[in-house]
Amino acid sequence: MDIYDELGVRKVINGYATLTRLGGSLMPSEVLEAMNQAAKHFVDVDELMIKVGEKIAQLTKNEAAYVSCGAAAGLAITTAACITGLDPAKRTQLPYTDGMKNEILIHRRNRNGYDYAIKQAGGKIVEFGSDQTTPEDLEKAINDKTAAIFYFYNISNMGGLVPVENGVEIARKHNIPVVVDAAAQIPPAENLWRFTVDMGADLSIFSGGKGLCGPQSAGLILGRKDLIEACMFNACPRVSIGRGMKVGKEEMVGMLAAVKWYLSLDSKKLMQDYEDQVQYIIDECSKLPHTRARCSFPSEAGQPMPRAEIIFDEQKLGVTRDKVLKELRDGEPCIELAAAGTGSIFYNPQTIVPGEEKIIVKRLREIVKV
Repeated sequence: MDIYDELGVRKVINGYATLTRLGGSLMPSEVLEAMNQAAKHFVDVDELMIKVGEKIAQLTKNEAAYVSCGAAAGLAITTAACITGLDPAKRTQLPYTDGMKNEILIHRRNRNGYDYAIKQAGGKIVEFGSDQTTPEDLEKAINDKTAAIFYFYNISNMGGLVPVENGVEIARKHNIPVVVDAAAQIPPAENLWRFTVDMGADLSIFSGGKGLCGPQSAGLILGRKDLIEACMFNACPRVSIGRGMKVGKEEMVGMLAAVKWYLSLDSKKLMQDYEDQVQYIIDECSKLPHTRARCSFPSEAGQPMPRAEIIFDEQKLGVTRDKVLKELRDGEPCIELAAAGTGSIFYNPQTIVPGEEKIIVKRLREIVKV
């Protein structure tokens, strides 16, 4: 009996992805222990944030780092930082930014629901470009109200955008920062410095509770020291736009532990484990009647890791894809997999506890009556 049993909350086998609605990811013992230690003492949270930021910056080869209250809060805080800098009068006005440099440029085809956090901090989103955006389109969109250029990075969806490196080159001519939302872009670990150090972006944002396996209510902002200082300037414990995006001492220490833990992993072995899981699913599901399976690459977030796509001949099987998903979800244990193309589902190994792949195969056999 655990707390979920006591509350009557169903536990889920997550073969879908590091989804917020399913709790992100599972934290390793190193992260849990660090958070437990942090919970036992009072500290000055600003001092802790600075020291944690310095350590994370060293580990990720960045100038500076800030632990945010998740990646969406990172979007809001970085927007505030780009608009206000260290100006207390501007900070006091947020999210009302009339008269300030408040325009945030985003490719039209790069828009998504998460950019609401930019508006939350007072940023005015200005779309530019088309299905095939040129550097000239970006140049024309820049004016004296432009506060920053934001990218929402997913390698599968970057076609038709001005490449980040070119965007950075243009932005630097106008002294405008470039921010890359890379919330789900772990793995690979190298992305922690790829966007800022290698590509030249001013800031990059990561979710803490996805691939890094840190606290779900935490995230990372990495990059330029002056902009990281402006993030802190707009954030809790100050009474400003970031006050409601509080980061506890436990989350700060947990994120440091998560970064240390993730960078200590054997990335080749991790990818091999994922590939082995996917191959097991492909082999076993291919034995099911009127069913075939194949490897799908990259993942839904454009990460360089495989998924298994399980494809049903719904007519011959007499069971629809949606029925399979419902049976998995409603059964015991509850299993969450992702809908794929017509008549198919995805299995993602990233969130699977070893052994759960066998439970999923067993349930699929029961559903298709093998």
